[in-house]
Amino acid sequence: MKEVTALIKLQIPAGKANPSPPVGPALGQHGLNIAQFCKEFNDRSQEHAAGTLLPVIISVYKDRSYSFEVKQPPMSTLILAKANLKSGSACPNRDKVGHLTLDQVKDIATQKMPDLNAATLEAAMKTVIGTARSMGITVDSMNEGVDA
Repeated sequence: MKEVTALIKLQIPAGKANPSPPVGPALGQHGLNIAQFCKEFNDRSQEHAAGTLLPVIISVYKDRSYSFEVKQPPMSTLILAKANLKSGSACPNRDKVGHLTLDQVKDIATQKMPDLNAATLEAAMKTVIGTARSMGITVDSMNEGVDA
C-alpha cells in the first residue's frame, strides 16, 4: 500500500478541467502532472452534463503518483436541477421558490446514495428533504398516502 502524503478536495465542472486555478496550483504544489489529471478527469466525467459541478478527492502518494475519486454533484445542484431553478431562496423560511414531489426526492436520494452516510433510502430522502427546505423549496410530506 502506497503512503498518502496529501488529500486534495476540489469541485470542478464536468468535462472542463484545465490547468488554470483552482486545478493547476492545487496539483502543482504537490508536483503532479496537471495535464494528465485534466485529461483523465474530463474522460471520467463524460457521463455528467457538461459544466455540472463535481466534487473530486485526489490522493497524492509519496512517489508523486495519484489516484482520484469523482463524487456525485452536490445535493443542492441536484435539487435545483430537478426543480428547474437557478438558485434557492434568500429567505428560505419566508419565501418559497419551488416545489419537489416525493418521486423527485427519491430520484435525487437514489443518485446521491453512494456519497451519503444514510443506511436506507428513506433516510437519504429525509436528508434531501432537509436540504431542499433549507433552500426554500417545499416538498410533499413523506407521511402522505400512509394510513395511520
